[in-house]
Amino acid sequence: MPRELLLATRNRKKKLELQEILRELNLSIITLEELPSLAEVEEDGNSFAENAIKKAVFTARASGKVCLADDSGLVVDALGGQPGIYSARFAGESAGDEENNQKLLKLMEMIEEDQRTARFVCVIALSDAQGNVQTVEGRCEGKIALVPAGKGGFGYDPLFIPRGYTQSFALLPSATKNLISHRGKALEQARPLIERLFQGST
Repeated sequence: MPRELLLATRNRKKKLELQEILRELNLSIITLEELPSLAEVEEDGNSFAENAIKKAVFTARASGKVCLADDSGLVVDALGGQPGIYSARFAGESAGDEENNQKLLKLMEMIEEDQRTARFVCVIALSDAQGNVQTVEGRCEGKIALVPAGKGGFGYDPLFIPRGYTQSFALLPSATKNLISHRGKALEQARPLIERLFQGST
């Protein structure tokens, strides 16, 4: 039986990032793009964990495969935790990265540099085909830059400077980002869970 892991996403950049971090596990990684009959789950939960669990369980049961889903976002202290679970649609349902970044910068125009603390949060949910689910969480502390910098990554990467660094996520080499990022930390915790899930399915 092939070690096939289904990612509950159609986000190609997210898939590439996950593939790079998980490549040592020797998995066949597929996404919802390869299973067009499967619907994407609406993210209507009240937390990152709720959204990740809902996506993982629904997609695993519908596909009969081991499924990994994540929900992640940016939490800005000066904005009371915004954009949070609404990070991907902060500037509207059809908004892209550029619009979301511009809205964030606009809201933070008057906020001093030492008050621009923020963190990326990622919750990963892993579900087997029966809907048995486990979660892990990764965080990366940092601050919001005054101006965007870099073309790498996606989302708010051009605006987020991780603690201990002077460059944004978008300027850091992907290998460095994957070591310190919220998603990288969550996936590191998820590795043994993924291994156990596949051991249990063979």
